[in-house]
Amino acid sequence: MSKTPPTTPTPTPSPGPGPGPLERPPAPGERDRPDGRGRTGLDAIGRDLDGNPDVVVRDVEVSSDGWHVLRRTTFDVRGRDGTWSTQQRETYDRGNGATILLVDPARDTVLLTRQFRFPAYVNGHADGMLVETAAGLLDEDDPETAIRREASEELGVEVGALTHVFDAYMSPGSVTERVHFYAAEYSPADRTSAGGGVADEGEEIEVLELTFAEALAMVDDGRIVDGKTIMLLQWAALRRLTTGSLG
Repeated sequence: MSKTPPTTPTPTPSPGPGPGPLERPPAPGERDRPDGRGRTGLDAIGRDLDGNPDVVVRDVEVSSDGWHVLRRTTFDVRGRDGTWSTQQRETYDRGNGATILLVDPARDTVLLTRQFRFPAYVNGHADGMLVETAAGLLDEDDPETAIRREASEELGVEVGALTHVFDAYMSPGSVTERVHFYAAEYSPADRTSAGGGVADEGEEIEVLELTFAEALAMVDDGRIVDGKTIMLLQWAALRRLTTGSLG
């Protein structure tokens, strides 16, 4: 007589997350109390996220609210085996930004900037002077308005038709910023001012006009090490190979 094999219990996924000791209700008026720049509700960002059913935000704490905002968020996440775990992540919120590669197809040149970047300097760059595409934070503007503003301030160029290239998260492990990438054509007639940045904001920006070939060579030999600039130059090189233009 055959024996019935023992049955193996089916694992039961852990129940979904619920209220627990990690939840920290804000102190009276905490979310409405302005920081040094007049901002309110800094600890409310992310609390209402519901796009991913496997992630439930439990708490958001503001660790620093200087010029930008550092938050520590506690959340429950459901793994592929159905079990829930509690994790914490720090995020640095500096807002979203935009950047642009300006190309003169008649002369085969590009307009770039050179400026001092302390974070690169403190992390091993020889002098901190980085060659970059013009860029800046959106602040209260939409991306197209913002990048036209930055091109005018940094490069002295009044930009015409814009090509939206793509959007990218540049450091998604810790920085929330999403950058909007653009390209546009320019000519000498479009250079209506000297550029150089906004002096009142401490900007001292050198405008560089390089041949496209030289800019690519600077990527190859390490003179250009800025991520957004490398991405746009390589995008332009690929676009030329496939279409013959930036259009």
